[in-house]
This record gives sequence, structure tokens and C-alpha cells, in this order.
Amino acid sequence: MTAAAPITINADEVNCLIYAYLKDSGFQHTAFCLLKEGHLHHSVHLEKHIPRGELIELLIKALLYTEVEAHWRGNNDMTGNCTAGFSLLETHICSLNPGAKPTVKLPANSAVTPLIMAPPSTSVTELSDAAQKRKASTPVAEEGHPDKRQKTAEVESVVEVGEKNTDGSTSTSRRAQPETGKKGAKRGKSPKSKSPVPTTPVIAPAPETGPTAEGEGSGDPVRLLKGHDTEVFVCAWNPVHHDVLTSGSKDAVVHLWDLSQDSKTSKPYQTIDCSSTKVDSDLTSLDWNCHGTLLSVGSYDATLRIYTASAELYFESRLHKGPIFATRFSKDGKWLATASLDNTVCLWDVENKQRRMQYKHRGICLDLDWLDEELFASCSADKVIHVLSVNHPEPIAVLTGHEGEVNQIKANPSGTRLMSCSDDMTARIWEMRRVKHPSQPDQVAVSGEMRLLEGHRNWVTGISWSPTKIAKGHELVATASFDSTARLWDADTGICLQAFTHHKKPIYSIAFSPDGRWLATGGGDGWVHLYDVAERQKIWSWLSEHQKRAIFEMTWQQHGNGINRVAIALQSHKVGLIDLTRIPTVRKAYRRRPTS
Repeated sequence: MTAAAPITINADEVNCLIYAYLKDSGFQHTAFCLLKEGHLHHSVHLEKHIPRGELIELLIKALLYTEVEAHWRGNNDMTGNCTAGFSLLETHICSLNPGAKPTVKLPANSAVTPLIMAPPSTSVTELSDAAQKRKASTPVAEEGHPDKRQKTAEVESVVEVGEKNTDGSTSTSRRAQPETGKKGAKRGKSPKSKSPVPTTPVIAPAPETGPTAEGEGSGDPVRLLKGHDTEVFVCAWNPVHHDVLTSGSKDAVVHLWDLSQDSKTSKPYQTIDCSSTKVDSDLTSLDWNCHGTLLSVGSYDATLRIYTASAELYFESRLHKGPIFATRFSKDGKWLATASLDNTVCLWDVENKQRRMQYKHRGICLDLDWLDEELFASCSADKVIHVLSVNHPEPIAVLTGHEGEVNQIKANPSGTRLMSCSDDMTARIWEMRRVKHPSQPDQVAVSGEMRLLEGHRNWVTGISWSPTKIAKGHELVATASFDSTARLWDADTGICLQAFTHHKKPIYSIAFSPDGRWLATGGGDGWVHLYDVAERQKIWSWLSEHQKRAIFEMTWQQHGNGINRVAIALQSHKVGLIDLTRIPTVRKAYRRRPTS
């Protein structure tokens, strides 16, 4: 017989498995310490995809082997009626022979390989951070880049199901209560940032009062759509058919919902299965074209898919070699851009169903956004932003300055400015006028005019532009961070106007309403907070009722006088629908300050 291949285990592999487990479990600080002390950034194993829960699965297999050792009798016979369990920390004593001491026998020719630290080798950690920031329960990135998507660790609940209310009663329902934030309260201590934080008005969390059950009657503002079997990561409104909402989940399923019927038993009228042979098929991006006729779907299986409004497959491509984190149609719908963890951005000709160009970063690509019909920008873990043109094979501008991975970028409504946020705890606003109209068109612009927004104490992972301007015609922006705070900024001066500290865990999503009056945030703690932008106060909150509570994504819809709502993607396998017209404090605010 041919000798069996030796079983080898080294400490570097074990450390990487433990690091992945810590990230999955949300132990960020402990994982960071292991990363540094174990020199894992030099490990060749860190760039490998470690599936979520891999360490647990290996331990379970080890227990199964232990069971075989304990119950094997020889002659193809095995004890089958032992009722004593097996665990990692307790020695198994067979219930059929409780007096016998357990023994562990190894084959005579077996050898146990010592745990020896492998020599360090060059590697990258982008995949592990990316997932965490995108989604709270995603693969690779889950722990590696979250997502954001969150590609991140399992979210712990802040308020347990069945917790006591302030009135002494017990509640297991989700919470929704209007309330006004308090100004001037000081924030608690948090890790020091590398730059001084300017004095900023802060709204601290107020004691939560009298939660009320939502979704019970016709007047309730929150409606939950049930149909997904796993975490819902993304959602998007059809821009033309206002009663059509799409949602995508971890199991690669897209649901199309018809909300024309205000029924609590709403079910998706179309279901798209985007699953593939690959283990990881989490959906990371949904985007409709401007006509509402085509829907692009990005996935962890590296496949780009475009569907029609009737859920028929229009186009599919597997040219990307890594998970696709972002898909964006151009403003006129002629082009589609995609960003992938294979370090590339691709431009697709939608009508001809083919790839037109491919652009490369030096790190995984995390996001992109369009400036106009021909120009768009992409950002990467290489700390750089590329401004790209559909007519040029190379970047027409390279924006440098960030000292960490650039997580997200968004153009302002006019396309004259670009905002970015990064792991360096800052956001930046870049002037695009000179880039869009260069004095020397053939010369690539590097760096550029920029305004720095400093104040957060952890990764900045979410940004949003207000559609309306404030005093003196200045633009308003908002940022969200893993420091559990959201901030309002004057985009022209770089001054922080307000800091909101109501969340207890990282904020995954932040968005202004289309009329600019409201700001919504959703986080890993399961809370959705709604803020009055003019008053800079929290006016309403809602808490997901499920033990898995994270809010992964939010998208607004306002149309005419009758539609004013927010769709939210929930870790609890549901899609939430918040109707602002049914929130008393919102109605009062509109009566007090009618929309012009």
C-alpha cells in the first residue's frame, strides 16, 4: 500500500482559523491583537478564503472522530446505544461502562506534528475587513470584506427578546416610539482618534420610554414583508413603478414585491434564484436602470446578472474572478459599471450585452458611483480613488490622500463633487469640476482639491448627500461609522454640525430622504433612528423584534403627496417598510413646516 500523506498542522494555520472565528463572533479588538501579535499580516494563509464557521466545523469533525475512537469495537462493529455526550472540554465516559477510564489510542504508525510557527510571508488582509463592513453576516468578507457588506461578524442584540420595559412589563415586540433627542449631552469615552476632534454639538441617547408594538393594525407605520429564508442584505425601489420593491438575501434569492395592496399578507409576485454551484452566493448589490426595465444583481459568486422587470434573465457574465460588491447603471442606463474583489472595475455595454472596458486597482474594489452619463469613480482597498471615463481605458484622474481602505464613494446630485469615506476614520469631499473639464485632457490628474472631515473614532463606512442645501447655499452631508455614531457636516466648510450617538453598535446604513428633511440610520443593534435634519433631533425610533436584529440597508421612496416610506433589509430574514405618513411626529413636522 502507498503510504498515507502526512497530516501537518502549524501554528500559523491555527492562528488564522482563530482570527477568522474572532471576526465572525464580533470580537474585533481581540482579533486585532491576534493579527498584530501573531504577525498574521505576513501569513500566506490570511489571504485564503476561510468560510464562516470553519473552526467550529473542524472541531465538530474532531468530536466525531473522538466518538469513533471511543465506540469502535473492531470487526466493523461500533457501539450505537451510548447516551453520554461528547464535548470539547469534558472527557467522554461511555454510559454502557461508566466505571471504565476513557483512553485515547493512536495508531502505532501515527505521528503528531508539533505546532511550529511558520515563517512569515507576504499577504493581504483586505478580504477579511471588507466583508465585515458590508454586511453583518457575510462570507469571506463576512469576516473579511462584510460585506459591507457587511461582510461581518454575527451581530449581538442590544436589547434581548422578552426584556423588561421601563414600566415594568415584559415586551417581546419591536419598538417604535416618537421622541426628541437631547442636545448638549456629552459623549462617553471612546478610543482616541489620531487627530483632535473639534467641539461638536452632540445628541446623546435619551432613556427609551414605553415601547409600543408595531405592525399590529392599519395605522402602524412599520410593516414586515416575510418571504426570505435567510438574512436580507440589499433592497431597491423600482424608479418608475413605485409599488415595486426588490430585495436580495444571503441565499441568493431576489424577491420582487407588489406593494399596491396594503395587505399584511403581502408575498413576492416574482422570485429570482441567483444561486450557483459556489458555496458563497450572498447578494451584495441591486440596482435598477432609470427606466425601471432592467435590474442588475451583484453576488459573491462573481457572476453579474441582469434581469428584466418581469424577472427574466437578460444578461449574465462570469468574467469577474471575485465577488462583485457594487453594480451601478449610468444615469441614462446605457452603461453598467461593476466593482469586484478581483481588483477590477468593469464597464458593460447594456444594449449589446458585452464588456466594453476593464480597469484595475492595486487592491480589491469596494464601491463606485456615476458623476454623469460618461464619467464614474471607483474606490479600493489600495486607498485610492480612480475617476474613469467610458471613452478612456485608463483613469483620467487618481485621487490620493486616504490612509486606509476607501469603503464608499458618492457623487453629489449635480456630479460636481465626490465624497469618500475610509478606514482612516475620515471622510473627504473632492472637487470634480477641474477633473471633468481639465485644461489638459490627456494629462492624468493626481490628488486634487479636497476637504477633510475628521471626528469619527473608527472606520467610516457610510455616507449620504442631502438633496437640498442649507444656509448660504452650502451642501449638507452625513457620515456613519463603526464607532456607532452618525454625523452631519457642512460640505463647504468641513464643519461638523451635529453628532448623533443613539446607536449602540456599528451603523451599517445612512440615508437622507429625497426631500432632504429627514435622515435615517440603521445599525447592528437593530435600531432604526429617524432624525429631523433642520432641528437636528431624533424624532422616532424602531427596534427589530428578532434576536438577529441588524439593519443592513435602507432605501427611501417619496412620490407625490401620498408616498413617503423607507424600505429596510433585515438580518431577521424580513423586509421592513416604514410609512412616514403614519408617524405622528412626522405629520406634525410637515404641518409645522409645509414642504415648499
